[in-house]
Amino acid sequence: MEVRSIYRYAKISAFKVREVTRAIQGLPVSAALDLVAFSPKKAAGLINKTLKSAVANAENNANLRVDGLVVKEATVGEGPTMKRMMPRARGSGSRILKRSSHIRIILTDEIEIKRRDKMKARKKTSGAKKGGESGAKGGARKSAGSTKSEEQPKRPPTEGGEAGTGQAPDPNLTTRTDANE
Repeated sequence: MEVRSIYRYAKISAFKVREVTRAIQGLPVSAALDLVAFSPKKAAGLINKTLKSAVANAENNANLRVDGLVVKEATVGEGPTMKRMMPRARGSGSRILKRSSHIRIILTDEIEIKRRDKMKARKKTSGAKKGGESGAKGGARKSAGSTKSEEQPKRPPTEGGEAGTGQAPDPNLTTRTDANE
């Protein structure tokens, strides 16, 4: 079953809110609330309020369990824009657009929540298969490359010549300090 909550006429542009809503889409409600709670953006506070309202709607109106809810959809639409004027130089004026937005969050209990335990188990089994097949190639690459003992660290340039080469400086490349003479 789907439950929704809408925050209308939020005093923030839709562009700023969409950045946070993209991050919570498809997450379980508990993970989405954690993500929004620790985000430093103003939009995160507005989304937090809307998300909590949707959870309350699910508990009270639809009798759903909170631990089984997933954010199915989190969309942001543009609301009305207030137009203001700001005085500028030489008697002119420029427009200021005070944008607003509508935040809509839809929760559902029909989508299966992916747990980290299952994801890690899948990666371990698929990682073992991939590692065994390409073991010879990976070893060949490591032996062909140079080791740390072969590499020489670069030394800073000395007064006589290039860095670490021990050669005399080129007289044509030296800078002249007595330019006024």
